Amino acid sequence: MSGLMFSAMPGGSWPSSSLLRLSSLLLPLLRNNHASKMSSDSHWLPAADRDQQVMDLRATGWVEVEERDAIFKELHFKTFNQAFGFMSRVALQAEKMNHHPEWFNVYNKVQITLTTHDCGGLSKRDIKMAKFIDKIALSM
Repeated sequence: MSGLMFSAMPGGSWPSSSLLRLSSLLLPLLRNNHASKMSSDSHWLPAADRDQQVMDLRATGWVEVEERDAIFKELHFKTFNQAFGFMSRVALQAEKMNHHPEWFNVYNKVQITLTTHDCGGLSKRDIKMAKFIDKIALSM
C-alpha cells in the first residue's frame, strides 16, 4: 500500500463513487494482509496457561502491567550501541512474527511492554516474544 497519496477535495468531501472505488481496492488488500498474518498465537491466553507462563517470565524479570493485560521489562546494557544492537535483533524477529513490542530507549536502557492488540491482552505471541527477548538479552 505504499505509494498511495490522498488529498482533500475542494469543499471537504469526496465523491461517493471515488470512495467506493477506493474501498473496493483497499479492503481486499487489508483483509488478505491481516488474515495471512493472524494465527492461533494471537488469541488471548486462557487463565490457567496465562498464570503459568507469566510466573515463568517473572523469574526472568518480567512484571505484569497494572490496569492492563500486558507484561513489562526494563533492560540495561553497557552502552547505547549495545542497546541499539539488541533492539535491532528484536525488531527483525518482531517483523518475522508480525508482533511488534511497545518500547522506549534512552542511552543504554530499553523498556519493553508486550501485549496483543488484536485480542486485547496477553497471547502466546507475547510469551514467545518475551522468551526471544530474554534469549537475545543474555547473548549481549
